[in-house]
Amino acid sequence: MIPEKRLLTKDDILLWENSETRHKLVDFLTSLAEAVKGHENTDYKEPISESIKSVVKILNRIRELVKKNPVTQDANSSRFGKVEFRDFYHDVSESSTSTISDTFPSLSQDQVTELSAYLTESWGNERRIDYGSGHELNFLCFLYGLLKCNIFQLERDARNMVLKVFITYLDIMRLIETTYWLEPAGSHGVWGLDDYHFLPFLFGAFQLSTHPHLKPTSIHNGEVVEMFQDKYLYFGCIAFINSVKTVASLRWHSPMLDDISGVRRWAKVAGGMVKMYEAEVLGKLPIMQHFLFGEFLPCPEGVSPLRDHSHDDDEGVDCCHVHDHSRINTWGDCCGIKVPSAIAATQMNKKNHKPIPFD
Repeated sequence: MIPEKRLLTKDDILLWENSETRHKLVDFLTSLAEAVKGHENTDYKEPISESIKSVVKILNRIRELVKKNPVTQDANSSRFGKVEFRDFYHDVSESSTSTISDTFPSLSQDQVTELSAYLTESWGNERRIDYGSGHELNFLCFLYGLLKCNIFQLERDARNMVLKVFITYLDIMRLIETTYWLEPAGSHGVWGLDDYHFLPFLFGAFQLSTHPHLKPTSIHNGEVVEMFQDKYLYFGCIAFINSVKTVASLRWHSPMLDDISGVRRWAKVAGGMVKMYEAEVLGKLPIMQHFLFGEFLPCPEGVSPLRDHSHDDDEGVDCCHVHDHSRINTWGDCCGIKVPSAIAATQMNKKNHKPIPFD
């Protein structure tokens, strides 16, 4: 079956928060996080299963599609997302079904259709040329779907689902973000952990939760960040932020990360990350209105009836809930003006040799 969007109102979110589907998805996320506790990025669980290797191959095919669709039009003048991203997205959409089917011939057509929908949505929004934690959530659902379809086995594959598969996905997303200058989804990405991602911070905090020496405050030490950026996801994220937000300091442009760095122990950060993900991603209507329900992620009973979402993008709004402007500063809100990415600002600064008032 084709996955459907069903969460339209605050009442729907309440039903979703108490649903078995949500609880199972959070349990899955927590299992992945626990599996990487104390492990560096290359500390894979051996032997690496053929299922893990096959999914990495699928992702690397998508990496090749970035090379197939280079930025050629207006490459140096616009601070907003590059239109060539739409060609890349189209190629992913057109090839995902056949790629999944060819890689895993045991899957039914319905299973392939569902997995393809989540994989396609994992790379950003075609019309807006943006990316955020909601798109990243789709990749988590893709992994969950592979588990439910018996491609992955949690005990065997959980650690490598993060250290091999998710890290490959993150690496490709970094390439996409920097190639196409993706905008942060919604107008308030700057108030999140970073403009795009949440899960690498969550997984990274669990990696570090047993470390005897590194502390959350270490992210302010440039030498420490450089030393450990390839070993731990959290430090890799800080290094990436430092590379694209070159004006001022982490305290200024990433206040939430600065606040978190004041926590004494990584174990407490790790636990807080799960709670924050539940509240700020899985609990926010502007994000969850785009969540897809299907066979292995069934829709909670009692939510709003199925409606046609095809008009949303055409209207230039791409949202179907009632906007609560009394809470306009809520992290992840989807209202507001277009915000160019910090990547775009930094690249334009380098090209023009003059500061741009955005970082």
